[in-house]
Amino acid sequence: MEIKISTDAFDWFHNEMEVSAGESVRFFVRYGGSGLQPGFSLGVTKDQPHEAAVEVEEDQVKYFIEQSDLWYFDGHDLSVSVNDELDELDYSYE
Repeated sequence: MEIKISTDAFDWFHNEMEVSAGESVRFFVRYGGSGLQPGFSLGVTKDQPHEAAVEVEEDQVKYFIEQSDLWYFDGHDLSVSVNDELDELDYSYE
């Protein structure tokens, strides 16, 4: 599994979440909403990794998924981009 983040998504994290060098961003499973698994969706927050299963680093910022959340992805890669019409993150699973 891997995390793929588009250039516009990196910019979104910097501008909307004020993520800066040395910080980490976690993609996590939350109850409710719709997503890859029924009844669950993906959330995002600033956090430090404890047992990162997958990570990617860009401009000294680490983006990661914890081992405990891997079940949600069921072997799919996570691709993160920005929905230009809504100006919010868009997740796809490959």
